[in-house]
Amino acid sequence: REIKGIVDSIEIDNMGNLIALKKGKSSKKKVMAAAHMDEIGFMISHIDDEGFARFQTLGGFDPKTLTAQKVTVHGKKDIMGVMGVKPIHAMSPEERKKLPKLEDYYIDFGLPAKEVNKIVSRGDFVTRFTDFTEMGNSVCTKSLDNRFAVFQLIESLKSMKKPAYDFYAVFTVQEEVGLRGAKVSAHKINPDFAFGLDVTVANHTPGIQKQDRGPKMSGGPAVMYKDRSAIADSRMIKYIEGVAKKAKITIQPEIMDMGGTDTASMQMGADGAIAGGIFLPTRYLHTVIEMADKTDIADCITLLTKCVEGLDKFNLKWS
Repeated sequence: REIKGIVDSIEIDNMGNLIALKKGKSSKKKVMAAAHMDEIGFMISHIDDEGFARFQTLGGFDPKTLTAQKVTVHGKKDIMGVMGVKPIHAMSPEERKKLPKLEDYYIDFGLPAKEVNKIVSRGDFVTRFTDFTEMGNSVCTKSLDNRFAVFQLIESLKSMKKPAYDFYAVFTVQEEVGLRGAKVSAHKINPDFAFGLDVTVANHTPGIQKQDRGPKMSGGPAVMYKDRSAIADSRMIKYIEGVAKKAKITIQPEIMDMGGTDTASMQMGADGAIAGGIFLPTRYLHTVIEMADKTDIADCITLLTKCVEGLDKFNLKWS
């Protein structure tokens, strides 16, 4: 709905990736940017005789962040539930010393089993529930990972003049469970250039050692150097940094020994791509209070737009 009329074609592949093509000045090369649509969540695996549901995770969770959270179960109709765990009043002194495990949690619907079973079934998906909040110059909500990049890609398409080359804006699926959708779309498109769009850990917070701090929230877009899944092409790093300097956008490097994004799948797609990433520094990742700076968001949009528009000036030579 948001991009209809501003791109030349839209298709949805067998896996569910939405692929939008915006034709460029030249078709000699292809450019792809990937923003994953999926969020971490759960799947109902069991409903007991009293109507409490057990679940399996879809994506990575820190168990302690589930305590006292609301969720939406997408059954025959959407139904609200809460994450329950053994209350502290019923714990032994030894139990109180231990961190909760995922298997300790269940979903409570506040309904008898007969009513639960009319609506909820094994295999139903579950998402977390929270409000969207603006706090000063920041936004705070669940699933900025990766609502942000979907927004970034949409807004870049809206503001973009003629791209240098044919631009494939891909809204991917199943990133959180193995970068799966991007693998399929990258093999189909076979891009020459690729941009991963995602969030990254901003942990300039109390208790974090200086050497362990990544990009800083309110410090500008993070340019990917490496993570556990990929090492960005050095030519792409230099290109993004050059575009940012010309646009007077403050940027910062992202050097991680964990995590992974669709950048890796695009880099290894078909013939391989010259790949890099433009990431949003975000606090409290994979919780319901993910937080990011509005200026960083705007700068990420501008940086992507200018990078795609100017790729005909890309230096293909290795230094």
